[in-house]
Amino acid sequence: MELERLLRSQGFGSRREARALIWAGRVGVDGCVCEDPQARFDPEGLLFSVDGVEWIYRKFAYLALNKPAGYECSRYPAHHPSVYSLLPSPLLARGVQAVGRLDQDATGLLLFSDDGSFIHRCTSPRKLVPKVYQVETRHPIDDRQVAALLSGVELHDDAQPVSASACVQLFERCVHLTVTQGRYHLVKRMVAAAGNRVEALHRVSIGGLRLPESLSQGQWTWLDVPEMALQAQGV
Repeated sequence: MELERLLRSQGFGSRREARALIWAGRVGVDGCVCEDPQARFDPEGLLFSVDGVEWIYRKFAYLALNKPAGYECSRYPAHHPSVYSLLPSPLLARGVQAVGRLDQDATGLLLFSDDGSFIHRCTSPRKLVPKVYQVETRHPIDDRQVAALLSGVELHDDAQPVSASACVQLFERCVHLTVTQGRYHLVKRMVAAAGNRVEALHRVSIGGLRLPESLSQGQWTWLDVPEMALQAQGV
């Protein structure tokens, strides 16, 4: 692949902008500056740098972000900063999208990708991808509430009861709740219908992929092939 085209595929601007970067000596390949836009390289696993920052060529981007509270999952937020502001500009330029959403006050695992097929597999209602949330409640959770969440609670906008796939009590006011749907404020409305109220909501996992313990709030990381395989098993 020509170096100019490679840069464009990775989010480093238009043809003119990519050429300007190369001609200015700001692009390196395998540790050496390359000033030829038409120089050809095997892109698979190629290590390159722009302005001293190293990147690895990836046909598709798969990312995990530990979302902090106070951010909206929208490119055009209304009241709070956008989660997209936490990502570097080349990833935004190549068109990564949030895979599903989290409320502005919710925290935890948020995936991003520019692979439309992957996004569809993770978000399609038919795929029933399990999502695990750590839910902290205002009042103590009793056996009746757990049973209601597992058997199904009635929501005002759904003719059929909605149930959790699993509900594991961790503490007096904390459970791990697993759902396979992705409706607006679903967990909050389910807990309210069971007779309690959500005080804090943190997404622990999606499919077979758990939020990395080493990932601080507001930080993101690449997801590699083994992790994608694990995610596919969850899907």
